[in-house]
Amino acid sequence: MKKIIYFLHLLLLMALLALMGCDSSKKETLTYFGGKIINPKSKYVVLFSLDKVIDTLYLDTENKFLGKLKNANEGLYYFFHGDENQYIYLEPKDSLMLRLNTWDFDESLVFAGEGAERNNILIDCFLEDEKERKAFYDFNRLEPKTFKKKVAYLEKQKLGTYNDYLESHPNETEGFKEILKVALMYPLYEQIEKYPIIYAKHSDSEHFPKLDKSFFNYRNHVNINKDSLMYYPPYFGYVRTYLYNETYALGHPSVKSKYSSKFTSDLLTIIDKNITSELSKNVLLKQTVISHFYNKSSCEINEEAFDKFFEFSTNKKDKNQIQQIINDSKAVKKNNILPDFNVIDFANIEIPISKIIKGKNALLFFWNEEYYTENYIASRINYLSKAYPTVSFIQIKMDGVKTKGIENSDLKNQYYINGKSEANTFLTSKMPRCILVNKDRKVTNGYASFSSFNINPYLKALSEN
Repeated sequence: MKKIIYFLHLLLLMALLALMGCDSSKKETLTYFGGKIINPKSKYVVLFSLDKVIDTLYLDTENKFLGKLKNANEGLYYFFHGDENQYIYLEPKDSLMLRLNTWDFDESLVFAGEGAERNNILIDCFLEDEKERKAFYDFNRLEPKTFKKKVAYLEKQKLGTYNDYLESHPNETEGFKEILKVALMYPLYEQIEKYPIIYAKHSDSEHFPKLDKSFFNYRNHVNINKDSLMYYPPYFGYVRTYLYNETYALGHPSVKSKYSSKFTSDLLTIIDKNITSELSKNVLLKQTVISHFYNKSSCEINEEAFDKFFEFSTNKKDKNQIQQIINDSKAVKKNNILPDFNVIDFANIEIPISKIIKGKNALLFFWNEEYYTENYIASRINYLSKAYPTVSFIQIKMDGVKTKGIENSDLKNQYYINGKSEANTFLTSKMPRCILVNKDRKVTNGYASFSSFNINPYLKALSEN
């Protein structure tokens, strides 16, 4: 009833779209995707297929949008609005309409029109998974037999949901059946893979639990080499956790905060051996080597891991970006004086960084919108500023475009750089980075991650300098 009420104003549009799709004289098929955004965060919605932009759909004066796709393929798509996104499943001739409130993005999202039932059950799966992840905080402390009983109960429920849907939709496509099973079951499989890892972290002995051979029986019917699903979080989350679990099985101890160089190297080898799809393998290799480097936040280059990445990856663009990260890291060396460069404030005045940080312990955060949202930056800066009040947190946007400053963050600590700035010599990858310098402008950490917990010891040491 709630969904019907939400979409009464769209029923006429639905009827018109259906009639438009009935013209058999036209060879092309049309698929429609639209809806209404309450409290919009931007003026548009961006629709993706895999990693490619399909269309940018602009909101009208009533915050509604409508897109028309010609000859769309059946399958998963996802849309972005503001700094949030969600997945949808489209078939040719669908007329899918959504309604959401950005103040409660996922929870408020509902669909109407042709294709709505598929997408409503997918968002239900997503929300249910979020609830279950909280429950697993406690489940992961249980002994194996008790844990498996909890899992068996959830598995029975999910299979019941799957079978009930198919019973009421006997003509459902094979493509959506596969997606629905992944949406329901793979988050559960991911939690089973995580169990021994998290159990060991919470255990006093830090030893992995003893598991019988049947513990991972579901692996017998799981395919980890489907390119079409690698961008779908339930699928990618499972595959990634499985690969980590296989790496731990080589004899690595439980990891508390950061992975050893040997673990990273072995994980890359596991990816190379287990992932046969070239596209998926390249995605996982790049994600692993970058995330582990950033998570460490030590500015140290793990030569063995990077060498393995270059050996295993076949993506020239990825290789070039990783090489740029290495070069950028080496360009600003620990214990050296930070090279001077100019930044521009929001009064359009060019200032040397040496003047801004003179006599200060400072963190310089270089960022762009591709990797961080302004809301996250403001929240993180406010948190770190309170935790380390003697450190100045300087935000420097890399794209060279003057825009308004980040709201809820001190404007006097916000700058940007243009193409002429000497800072570009150590920002060739355009990846975000933090540089920590002391009162003497000496670098104490040349390449740290803004979001990693492992940056804290370096900030603590800097604040006590």
